[in-house]
Amino acid sequence: MTTKERIKNSETRQFKAVFPNTTNHYDTLFGGTALSLMDEVAFITATRFSRQKMVTVSSNRIDFTKPIPAGTIIELIGKVSHIGKTSLKVEVNIYIEQMYSYQKEHAIFGEFTFVAIDENKDPVKITQ
Repeated sequence: MTTKERIKNSETRQFKAVFPNTTNHYDTLFGGTALSLMDEVAFITATRFSRQKMVTVSSNRIDFTKPIPAGTIIELIGKVSHIGKTSLKVEVNIYIEQMYSYQKEHAIFGEFTFVAIDENKDPVKITQ
């Protein structure tokens, strides 16, 4: 399988409903909850691409461009954006979907870096 095919096949999509127990005092999705969901999707994406043990080493950039209100559905999409020797980067985007309409808006962008590790937790080459 080519690298391009592996990137396509590892794209990860996850949907969540935004309930009041995940919101802050402004009735919007708590930023820490969004980061946790994004890291999970990024981890799954990295693992599906590499089929190796992967660990998060950094969240390079997170842009919160639109608040996510309670009572909406969110879609998280993870995609490998860069492959290095022992690391790779995954971009995660969150989109807001209104529950009772077809309206969809981009809300958050994030980039996460992962490193492949062996059984001793030492970095290893990402198999291509």
